[in-house]
Amino acid sequence: MKRVLVACGNGIATSTVVASKIRDYAEEQGVSISTNQCKLMEVPGKAEDYDLIVTTGQFDGNIGTPIVRALSLLTGIGQDETLEEIVGYLK
Repeated sequence: MKRVLVACGNGIATSTVVASKIRDYAEEQGVSISTNQCKLMEVPGKAEDYDLIVTTGQFDGNIGTPIVRALSLLTGIGQDETLEEIVGYLK
């Protein structure tokens, strides 16, 4: 099972929506994942425990874990491409 950390400004509202979309899409693609959520500022301290970091905001840290910016999962514009990119990292 792959682990995904979803980060947003406060670690609550938008990351909940994004995490749900990622879980649903991964399940459709036959990829087993677990998700957790956090604030963007918490990413550096948590990143090493995850296979992928997905953010809804700007994060430029060098953490050694792949990062996907996923604002499209909130706006809907480019959502399919972002979901494919995320699952591509997890396969």
